[in-house]
Amino acid sequence: MRGRWCYLYRAIDRNGDLVDTMLSEHRDMAAAQAFFRSAKAVTGMTPDRVTTDGHGSYPRAIRGTLGRRVVHRTSACKNNRLEQDHRGVKGRTRCMRGFKSLASAERFCRSHDELRNFRRLRTRHNQRVPACRRRLLHLRRATAALNILMAA
Repeated sequence: MRGRWCYLYRAIDRNGDLVDTMLSEHRDMAAAQAFFRSAKAVTGMTPDRVTTDGHGSYPRAIRGTLGRRVVHRTSACKNNRLEQDHRGVKGRTRCMRGFKSLASAERFCRSHDELRNFRRLRTRHNQRVPACRRRLLHLRRATAALNILMAA
């Protein structure tokens, strides 16, 4: 955003479905706590395990926000699933050459993730869907998304 770094916090569940997303100018304790509070409020429950990239502020933010019973994992292999899911947003924003304000960047990231999650053609991770069923589901979900956008 305007040549400065911003940090996109994203949470997905074990099926790969989007839980919550937040864009922040800072990558610190306050931002991590705000994100964990938001993700907990969205789901209405506390997770058993949280996997992160191992930034120094996460362990204290997890303990303070989610509790001491939550297992914090920092394995690069286990974090790869989130990084691959994050690739869609990165690829889309690169060709747009960034944003001019934090509000527009946050609005784009949230709506991109929500729409992408809505149009997902599977209900479980690695579930195979036949091509004829994929076309039908894609048409239904695209029509529903367009109706939502027209109403807004």
